[in-house]
Amino acid sequence: MRLEFLNAGPALLVEGDVRVLVAGDLHLGIESDLSRHGLHIRSRSRERKERLIACIEAADPELFVLLGDVKHNVPLTSRQEYRELPAILDAFRSKVPLRLLPGNHDPGIEKFFHDDEVLPKTGAVIDGVGYIHGHTCPDPSLQGHLIIAGHHHPMVSIRDEVGCALRAPGYLLAPLDDACLQFARAADTQGEETRVLFIPALNELAGYDIMRTVREPFSPLSRCIKAEQSEVFLADGTFLGPLSSLEDHGDTPDA
Repeated sequence: MRLEFLNAGPALLVEGDVRVLVAGDLHLGIESDLSRHGLHIRSRSRERKERLIACIEAADPELFVLLGDVKHNVPLTSRQEYRELPAILDAFRSKVPLRLLPGNHDPGIEKFFHDDEVLPKTGAVIDGVGYIHGHTCPDPSLQGHLIIAGHHHPMVSIRDEVGCALRAPGYLLAPLDDACLQFARAADTQGEETRVLFIPALNELAGYDIMRTVREPFSPLSRCIKAEQSEVFLADGTFLGPLSSLEDHGDTPDA
């Protein structure tokens, strides 16, 4: 299994027997929510769609997996989402088959997808790799696999003595404590370690500092990572080092 980081998304290509393109947290319709809070900006959904279409054309995947939070507004679906989602999803379908792991922002999203496109919220294994949005406890079938998760919107923040030198989307790769996740050791895992790769949000307005995720975990997965063995990457795949290398740089406000 090989991973290729697509900075243009950001998105991830997982290549085994099947070439799987992965993206998460599109949060389409976020602009209508922001307008209700007094921040009026034009919709950027078309640009987000075009970034993903470019990734599809570059990666030539056999399957496109969306890791949830395709839409933004909860619990209802906004007029913006009703207007934009069908054409955007059809544009993806015209290129590659779709699968969705629904997220916590996705109530009612099923009406925009075909029945066979929607996978369980607790995750699914595709070609030996686990996929989940990340807001629920993972299904035991994901034990012993690399689990690719959204929901956490990881951002890398590196600051020097005069301010923030770098703030960019990133990936957090961490081993998981199976006991913490209440996984019973299954015979068919053959002792393989369960790991999680938190992927950055496709939506450029969403971001959450990686160090805050570790210090103040807000999901079953983030509560069960082994932080001392975790590693951090930028969206283009640049390896920054162990998580501990970010500890001295402090946190910045979240987007």
